[in-house]
Amino acid sequence: MSGYPKSYNPFDDDVEDEDTRPSPWKDARDPPDGPVDRQQYLRQEVLRRAEATAASTSRSLSLMYESEKVGVASSEELVRQRGVLEHTEKMVDKMDQDLKMSQKHINSIKSVFGGFINYFKSKPVETPPEQNGSIAPQPNSRLKEAINTSKDQESKYQASHPNLRRLHEEDPIPKGPASAVPTEVYPKNSSLRAYHQKIDSNLDELSMGLGRLKDIALGMQTEIEEQDDILDRLTTKVDKLDINIKSTEKKVRQL
Repeated sequence: MSGYPKSYNPFDDDVEDEDTRPSPWKDARDPPDGPVDRQQYLRQEVLRRAEATAASTSRSLSLMYESEKVGVASSEELVRQRGVLEHTEKMVDKMDQDLKMSQKHINSIKSVFGGFINYFKSKPVETPPEQNGSIAPQPNSRLKEAINTSKDQESKYQASHPNLRRLHEEDPIPKGPASAVPTEVYPKNSSLRAYHQKIDSNLDELSMGLGRLKDIALGMQTEIEEQDDILDRLTTKVDKLDINIKSTEKKVRQL
């Protein structure tokens, strides 16, 4: 028989006292245990998330503004390209007119009677040469209106968001135009109310900015379709001019 009593636990000697046991591990992000501390923690967490949301909408607004500037620059480049195409088409028309005059001179050289007739025939009306920069290219009305609207908004952007292009910087205290939402809807806390007003203001500007981006895109689509028509018309004229040039060259060799 063993010398220990039946109720004896040989592992009781290894159990540490409760006072010497280590405290349970806690994460700093865990909410506190007390009701007062927990309420204060939740308030700070709400403010922190509202601040992060306001900063996120400000960054989105900045990216939208940059996208709008790229859209305006692309639209202006399309307008410049339209001017080049229209000028090229006029030059082709002028070349075709000069080629017809050359064919008449060749016919007069080949035939004395034809030259006598051409002498008394009225000369065709010549189109005066176009001066460089006299007429600016005109885009379609939809694209022109979209460009003007976006340019008008640029000064307002810079006025209400002086650091808009600096994506990495954020205002610690949100400032900006007031939203159309009634003040009773916002929280009573002044800091939280300011963040909510900033978020609503940024969302309103994002909505209007996306609408302007849509108008720019639709205007660019219309402009590209019209320039495609100019290119088709120009291609037909160039092919016809090439045939006439070869025909004129053949007549000159026969002289």
